[in-house]
Amino acid sequence: MIRAALCLILVASPLAAQDTVRAQGAMLRGLDKVSGRTTDLPLQIGQAVRYGRLEIRLGECRYPAGDPSSDAFAQLTITDLRQNASVFSGWMIASSPALSALDDARYDVWVMSCQG
Repeated sequence: MIRAALCLILVASPLAAQDTVRAQGAMLRGLDKVSGRTTDLPLQIGQAVRYGRLEIRLGECRYPAGDPSSDAFAQLTITDLRQNASVFSGWMIASSPALSALDDARYDVWVMSCQG
């Protein structure tokens, strides 16, 4: 049963539907909902950046091999440093930011593109 569920997840995932290329980094964008200011956050694989009270770590960034500018898939871990708790861990998809979004009262973070 577990094996069947894992197969279904892999088949349904956007990464499984097409050939992808692994990039060296990603460009993320953060929005501070209080000030209304956006900030671009360039990250390399394995790097972390602090954004307000959040620490954002990039695990991987992939894009479609046939069309690099069409979409980006980034594996992120976002930690609230005040609470010392993970508030997001998983894949964010540039073309569907609401599909797997950070749920935070003050900050939004989304993927713009893969880099390098």
